[in-house]
Amino acid sequence: MNKLMKSVLPALGIAALAGAAHADDGVYGPFPVTVKDYSGSKTNSVSYTGQIARHVLHDSLKKLSGQGNGSMNAELKAQLTAYYSGKDKGRAIVAPKSKDGFPILQSTVDEISGGKELAGKTYGGAISGWPNNMTGAEVVQFWIEKAASADGGYDMRNGYEYPQLISKFIMGAVFYNQVVDNYLDENLSAEKKPNDQPYGKGAAYTGKEHSWDEAFGYFGAPAHALTLTPAQIYDIAKQKPEVFAAADHNSDGKIDLKSEMTFGPAYYAAGFDKDGKTQYLRIIVEAFIEGRKLIAEAQGEKLSDAQRAKLRSYAATIETAWQQVLAEAVFKYAGSVYKDLQSVATILDANGDSAKAMKKYVHHWGELKGFAMAMQTGRENLGETGLRLNRLIGYGPVMANQSQVVGIDSNGGYIKGEGPALGEYMLHMLKAQQLMVDAFGVTARQNDQLANMKGLAEKVGSGGNAEND
Repeated sequence: MNKLMKSVLPALGIAALAGAAHADDGVYGPFPVTVKDYSGSKTNSVSYTGQIARHVLHDSLKKLSGQGNGSMNAELKAQLTAYYSGKDKGRAIVAPKSKDGFPILQSTVDEISGGKELAGKTYGGAISGWPNNMTGAEVVQFWIEKAASADGGYDMRNGYEYPQLISKFIMGAVFYNQVVDNYLDENLSAEKKPNDQPYGKGAAYTGKEHSWDEAFGYFGAPAHALTLTPAQIYDIAKQKPEVFAAADHNSDGKIDLKSEMTFGPAYYAAGFDKDGKTQYLRIIVEAFIEGRKLIAEAQGEKLSDAQRAKLRSYAATIETAWQQVLAEAVFKYAGSVYKDLQSVATILDANGDSAKAMKKYVHHWGELKGFAMAMQTGRENLGETGLRLNRLIGYGPVMANQSQVVGIDSNGGYIKGEGPALGEYMLHMLKAQQLMVDAFGVTARQNDQLANMKGLAEKVGSGGNAEND
């Protein structure tokens, strides 16, 4: 178990998991304006529209990246680039859009916040789980290039579904990284973003208030999340008409993406919580609300060392629970890949048509790989855990002919090599699940296939001990 988990989990305890210390009304805001000598008309100091705009850019980018026709499409590539690294005005919201029974207030990104992009907020370190030591932004840009020429987002020759890779990785490399390695890390120091000064000239919020709000925005939960069940929060992201009334907190007949929608990280937290084994979303949102209340109670004065220490304890709770959500996702999709490989192997043994099963396998592998890379963009280096995870999964899935991507050449082409046998690769998936249990103590454990480990290890024999280099 990593150092962060050891230090924070005991502090969470059973009480936190049971949902203790609820916020007053379960809503993030409004909070009063505490900026000294503020002369504007605003009465609510909460603001995180830039983060919501980036969630919308992410959702739109994911949708667009699955629209290729199998040949290079310069227009599609330009669109993808505009939603990833552009700041142009007039970008339409591709997703989430209004649908029958679930109308949405905004139709353009600018209605939420103008001039926002994702590339500049993407993890800048080298990504060890992908070839050639690319930075996080370089990885996404590489995938965008490939998605523009893929068939519906798929490259079935090499085993990639780019919408899943792009989406799951951005959830870590932008949203998770910005929160745990920026807003709730150095921005909590006494020197940065002081609480006795406005965030900017004329702002209705202090430096600490706005930094905390921005972190909450990146989590992607509705402001009134604690008044909802995990299943409702999950279904809001699915835009199910039956949860519209619950989502429409101000009862104006439309969903305001700024405060009433569920986005990626919160969607996955709720997805695990709805099984009743975990309360990741409640733990995270409660910590955000309690931390924001602490800052507001300082009444625009500098935070004391004791107040900042308390704020850091809330930040540590958020970081730990969020890291566990990512680990749960790796666990879940490793199980999905294992089951998909079972189906593929059965079809191949019968000399059947495995095309549909292979596509499902590639889909789940993209989710697994994206989340595995995402969880390595946090504040702490996962060290041996990250190394083992990368070797177990590899740079690409093992294909039916036992080929596997092992690198990328100077022209951006994939280099193929011989991967492990399908049975051995299935064992890798179970080892990945066990790693998430051992290193992060995951407890939701959706798609748990660990009961099959002993039998599979015996079946594949000594070759099952091999891992990807």
